Amino acid sequence: MKIIAIIPSRYGSTRFEGKPLALIAGKPMINWVYERASQAESVTDVIVATDDQRIFNAVKDFGGKVVMTSKENRSGTDRVAEAAELIGLNLDDIIVNVQGDQPLLDPRCIDDLVKPFFTIPDLGMSTLAFKIINKDEITNPKHVKVTFDDKGFALYFSRSPIPFCRDSSTGYDIYKHLGVYAYTRQFLEVFKKLPYGKLEVIEKLEQLRAIEHGHKIMVVVTPYDSPEVDHPEDIERIEKRLN
Repeated sequence: MKIIAIIPSRYGSTRFEGKPLALIAGKPMINWVYERASQAESVTDVIVATDDQRIFNAVKDFGGKVVMTSKENRSGTDRVAEAAELIGLNLDDIIVNVQGDQPLLDPRCIDDLVKPFFTIPDLGMSTLAFKIINKDEITNPKHVKVTFDDKGFALYFSRSPIPFCRDSSTGYDIYKHLGVYAYTRQFLEVFKKLPYGKLEVIEKLEQLRAIEHGHKIMVVVTPYDSPEVDHPEDIERIEKRLN
């Protein structure tokens, strides 16, 4: 069974066009993400999936592996699914969907993310969560929150704080969702055919589609945060952390 990290990467973005090629400490962001994913001990291979020739060329220039996918994909998950088909993965292979805007991704996160597939029968999908330390992230809708049951399966994802504490005296933790996923290719083929969910449309969170249609998502809590680059001004913050 292979474990393949696929990084969906597109040039167009309403908030930050050309983001994958933005330089961070002299290297394109996609290069940083590729290197981080490659350091995961469990990963067999790393591949960038793009629909843009500029990104394709940039990955080739730093010696990475890349496949060209259709511009018609409705989401990054669909792009990952197409890439998995193009490279001929088997249905029981595990695919790690690594977001291309997380240049500080800790490779140990990936190793932890795939472990449940070897202990939980018929698991189709897993994702990461991080206990929020910066309290500003709790109310910021940019940071998606997740709550899960006593076995670790996701109950809900939201841009609002969840759970909501009625009594201020109650102490509890809130977890931030880190947008890295792992799936078997078999489940990914199921997921890409599901219709949009009502909650997904409201929250603009693709992972809710799986829950709305009755599929389970294992949430793996990691001690390693993975900040995203959403705007050009985020690059300076990332470079400071790299240093």
